[in-house]
Amino acid sequence: MEPFIRSDQYNHIKAQAQILVNGHSTANDRHVLDALKSLAAERATAVFEELSPEQRDLISPVSDVKDTMDADAYLAKLRPYTIPFRPLTEQSVKKLFPKAKKLKLPSFAQELELNEVSYIGWHDKGTGKYFMIAESGEKWTGLSGTFSSTYQKGVCTICGKFSETGLFTVELKGSEQGTYVKKGNYICKDSKTCNENLTSVDKLHDFLDWMKTI
Repeated sequence: MEPFIRSDQYNHIKAQAQILVNGHSTANDRHVLDALKSLAAERATAVFEELSPEQRDLISPVSDVKDTMDADAYLAKLRPYTIPFRPLTEQSVKKLFPKAKKLKLPSFAQELELNEVSYIGWHDKGTGKYFMIAESGEKWTGLSGTFSSTYQKGVCTICGKFSETGLFTVELKGSEQGTYVKKGNYICKDSKTCNENLTSVDKLHDFLDWMKTI
């Protein structure tokens, strides 16, 4: 069976497993636990537009999770079927950001667990800018701009979770020649944390589309 689970879908399923772990540790009512199990199985499969019988058989046992050991064993079975982020090269990064002449692929990108990320974001010391690369279909899309840390926690526009955030701002050409428009929003300061929190790429794609459109 080929990999079919995106990183955000894996995180979503992982969250359902954790709900069951918490439920079994706090609830004693069998009816409550049965409802949690049914809901977890439903939510775990609902993030896929279509599942083959084999794929459904792999996902559905989330309802059998009772404790942390069960959750770890269940998630370990899913890992081989997660879709990795396509490896980036210096050449691919330069094509995405042709104006950033001194831009280099960040060293941490070579150490990433590619099946754990939906996008890559980093601060580049050489240019003083913040860069983002995400997959859109079979293509990469890139954003570059400035990042101002808030040094306080807030809700990230991409993952929707409460974390340390900063204002990511881009500058776009205006509708009239020689004019520019700035757009920005708050996102996680740490892209690794953001990827771990991301349970749907919808917000990521909405963010990218909004930031690139005047």
